[in-house]
Amino acid sequence: KIKLGIIGIGNMGSNYATKVTNGECPDFELVAVADISPKRQQWAKENLNDSVKIFTTAEEMLDSGMLDACMVETPHYDHPHYAIECIKRGIHIMIDKPAGVYTKQIREMNECAAAHPEVKFGVMFNQRTNCVYRKMRELVQSGKYGNIRRTNWIITDWYRPQFYYNSGDWRATWSGEGGGVLLNQCPHQLDLWQWICGMPIKVESHLHFGKWHDIEVEDDVTTYVEYANGATGVFITTTGDAHGTNRFEIQMDRAKFVVENNKLIMTEYEMTEQEFSKTYKQPFGTVNSTTREVETDGENPQHIGVLNAWANAILHGGKLVADGKEGINGLTLSNAMHLSAFLG
Repeated sequence: KIKLGIIGIGNMGSNYATKVTNGECPDFELVAVADISPKRQQWAKENLNDSVKIFTTAEEMLDSGMLDACMVETPHYDHPHYAIECIKRGIHIMIDKPAGVYTKQIREMNECAAAHPEVKFGVMFNQRTNCVYRKMRELVQSGKYGNIRRTNWIITDWYRPQFYYNSGDWRATWSGEGGGVLLNQCPHQLDLWQWICGMPIKVESHLHFGKWHDIEVEDDVTTYVEYANGATGVFITTTGDAHGTNRFEIQMDRAKFVVENNKLIMTEYEMTEQEFSKTYKQPFGTVNSTTREVETDGENPQHIGVLNAWANAILHGGKLVADGKEGINGLTLSNAMHLSAFLG
């Protein structure tokens, strides 16, 4: 078994520790955890096996020689730092999202990872395991439906009351999280957006800071992007809509794809829009099409799927769900959105 350690056993770290000790990730054995908080150390003592060693610092655990692999479940700023410390020691590493706060940090982390290809380095983009997004990506990138013309993602079902932000003094602060809805709630969507559609070349964004809550970071975002082929996109998100929407739409030359309510709906055109526009001889009308729900494999293993794929990569050279070096893409988008808003 792969001897696993976890840095940070707060909300997510304790969740992963429990999953591993429950046998949901059978290739891993949890041997150690590290947390600077006495309260979290006590939780580990009371809830984990007696065989799990509890460290008060990450460095002490990493230098113990106990670990084959390590997960980083700390505040965002620390993800790259601890990833680099693991990589330098030859310890396989899984960081949670976002990869960090600044793209400069991530470039340094990725350079370190490139110098140590023997280390299996993953990032917890568990939404990539969702069958509807996997299928959407497969169809969009198949070449069968032409080029992307427009992308729209409105993801406003992240509603949070003020008490959520009051529950931790690190929440929704520049010093604690490095941002708001873009850094906390939306890293998965920013990753999926670029994973499926590719990276844009231009970003123009309007952010409102503390618009709906007593916080200092963004809680309302409207972004416009342009792609190299001339396609455009819009990304809208907030934590302030009491009953929000999650709808991802991609318009292509020969199809439209919509993910909403955990379903992938495809409208397939009889011909491309370009062909129709050139040959149709009436002032009104549109290309004939058929609309259907796309069948998927139904699998959506989420965090467990990412961890078990990581184990397979370590033991058998299998493929990661998301290579850690890919974490820079979604972060580049959120950094660009912040910069655009700051500069107007």
